[in-house]
Amino acid sequence: MACAGREAPAVTVVRLVAAIAVLLCAFCFANEASAHASLVSTEPGDGSMMASAPKTVRLRFNEPITPASIRLIDGEGRARDDVSVRARGDTIEISLPNDLPRGTQVVSYRVFSADGHPVGGSLVFSLGMSANKVIVPPDRTPALDALIWLARVSIYFGLFAGVGGAFFGAWISRTNSARPVILAALVVGSAGAVAAWGLQGLDLLDLAPENILASTPWQAAADTSLAPSLLIAVAAMALAMMAMRNVSGRSRRVLSAAAILGVGTALAASGHASTAPPQWLMRPMVFLHGTGVAFWIGALAPLAAIARRPGASPLVILSRFSRVAVPVVAALVLTGLVLAAVQLVSIHALIETRYGLILLIKLVLVTGLLGFAALNRFRLTPKLALGRLDTQALVRSILLECVVAAGILAVVAGWRFTPPPRASVTAVVKPLAIHIHTDAAMFQVLISPGTVGKDSFVLQLMDGDAVPLVAKETTLILSLPERGIEPLQRTAKLTADGEWQVTDVPIPFPGRWHMRIEALVTDFHKVTLEDDFDVPARASGR
Repeated sequence: MACAGREAPAVTVVRLVAAIAVLLCAFCFANEASAHASLVSTEPGDGSMMASAPKTVRLRFNEPITPASIRLIDGEGRARDDVSVRARGDTIEISLPNDLPRGTQVVSYRVFSADGHPVGGSLVFSLGMSANKVIVPPDRTPALDALIWLARVSIYFGLFAGVGGAFFGAWISRTNSARPVILAALVVGSAGAVAAWGLQGLDLLDLAPENILASTPWQAAADTSLAPSLLIAVAAMALAMMAMRNVSGRSRRVLSAAAILGVGTALAASGHASTAPPQWLMRPMVFLHGTGVAFWIGALAPLAAIARRPGASPLVILSRFSRVAVPVVAALVLTGLVLAAVQLVSIHALIETRYGLILLIKLVLVTGLLGFAALNRFRLTPKLALGRLDTQALVRSILLECVVAAGILAVVAGWRFTPPPRASVTAVVKPLAIHIHTDAAMFQVLISPGTVGKDSFVLQLMDGDAVPLVAKETTLILSLPERGIEPLQRTAKLTADGEWQVTDVPIPFPGRWHMRIEALVTDFHKVTLEDDFDVPARASGR
């Protein structure tokens, strides 16, 4: 019985490790691959001038999203609460009130995608006239960004220095060196994870930091992929705290191993890199990268504490650590290159995007960290073995590694606010929106992508009272007089949404194209509206 009692904690932890492994597999082979959400099209088009208010506003994104906050500011600057919102996959439909005043209307939206990151923006359209001043909801305060960044750094500190330090003590040094530092890191990291939950909700709902005690932001954050990531992170840090207690060597090793596996699992559960396709590759890469970082950074504080101990000889521990560190560093470099290649898409993004600049700074700091590691392994440690070097020189080098590592964590936390270039590539170019109206009819036309090549046209037909116009047949006719291109005629097809659509229309040249739309209402009545639109020579990166 006594023997069974001693084995029970270990068996429990082994089961926990198995559960974490199963969870990781579920993340790795999830069918739905998602990226950072981007707005694809809007109805009506951004900047449209309309004779009367549309009944519905549609926002379509490049992936399924969940609305967090939708607000309408009418032409008189009033925030309206009489709107209804419905989400269907990648589209949000917003039903507008019937009494919108003339002037510029602003639809402010905030949604979050499968990777847990909020995306916000505003759609502006005018009724009857343009207002002299557009009322746009204020952006969130810089204080919220600072708090989100600080919480993210705290989590990294707990996962890497705390969990990694506990693992080092159990498996490499087999001592309790730097125990106060490791416990402090775990406490700070756990507090940061709790704070990050509430701050995520504030960010989603675009609320000020003083609303952190309300229940609404916490509930909103629970629906994002960050929530399970934070729960796994807290569990990993709790396991590391248990490992730091005075338990037997075997239990301590099992607990710390489960904790460091939890680090990789937490990081693989959410974030830009984890949700990038292909999932079968990216999630394991993030898992291995995060686990390797925890092993490396977690060793720094204990090594410095061991080397500072009077009369201590850290050579045995340094030798044991070096044997494991070499393959770990190789795995870190390999997984880092894979993650960077997928996220950047092209080498130009390294210097042309904020995400790339952060990565560039990280690479410089990592190069410095590798330099210190090489110095310790190939120069300082051999001299120490020969008795030609004081341990304080080694301590100073390790402390400098700690400073550089802290800089890396601070820089990487900035990725929370910057979508990767990969997500920008997946976004579709914003379509051209053209509104044509007379006293008899109004036609809303969306041209996607609105550039040279194959374009699609969506036609919304309404009468003079903004009531949908029922037509028997609709024809789109395009010409480019300045290049001598005669009218190109295409018959539109009626969709289930009551819109007319023409696909794969060739736009061979840039320039000012003339568009004529003919709607056959009856056998004896045809409504014709015309307008011009500009096609740029190339995509302008909108």
